[in-house]
Amino acid sequence: MSERRKPRLAVWKFASCDGCQLSLLDCEDELLEVAGAVEIAHFLEASSATAEGPYDVSLVEGSITTPHDARRILEVRAVSKVLVTIGACATAGGVQALRNGRDVDEFLRLVYARPDWIDALATSTPIAAHVKVDHELRGCPVNKHQLLGVLSALLAGRSPAVPRESVCMECKRRGTVCVMVARGTPCLGPVTHAGCGALCPGYTRGCYGCFGPMETPNTSSMAQALRAHGQAPDAIARAFRSFNAGAAPFAQEADAHDPS
Repeated sequence: MSERRKPRLAVWKFASCDGCQLSLLDCEDELLEVAGAVEIAHFLEASSATAEGPYDVSLVEGSITTPHDARRILEVRAVSKVLVTIGACATAGGVQALRNGRDVDEFLRLVYARPDWIDALATSTPIAAHVKVDHELRGCPVNKHQLLGVLSALLAGRSPAVPRESVCMECKRRGTVCVMVARGTPCLGPVTHAGCGALCPGYTRGCYGCFGPMETPNTSSMAQALRAHGQAPDAIARAFRSFNAGAAPFAQEADAHDPS
């Protein structure tokens, strides 16, 4: 009897800082178990050795910012049975989306000596804007335990369970006093997707929205609360324009408070 084939895993990078791929490498001992359960067929952050598709699971980090990558993501989708986007860049365009709605040609002229050599799109967009995405993992970077959980579920043939509530629920579970109520600290926790374990509030700092908007964010109410805590319109706009600047609920609220 032939030995059962291991599922084939591929990890891909688009426009990003590599932080989410590093989160997978940071799993260390757990990663050894993953490596034993799958064939890592393509993961350039970890090895130059690659194998051609098809792949059972593809993890995709990064946003689409060039015509070349817009074509390449179609190729990745074509050879991937399941495609999972990991991190704020892949799920919401990342900090690169700060350029959306701005004059990209002007940016190129200011930064590069030969802007005519640069082939860039006017926007930074999430992977889901270009191809079908099966599962999304938020965060900047992703939570490595969530990443392992998703991989384990997919390998076991189960649908991954990813929390949909806000960071406030994580604060309640860990017994963290609300920094906004108790200290008057601006915090995006009420509108931000859970997943970090309420890391910043746990250190008496406000949530920065690293995991992007929760499933049903009331951003206008959040903005009102920020105003009540002394935040000026430009500060509110900046709060929503960070790691997930391209996520629609955050982008719309930022635009509504942009004094320019």
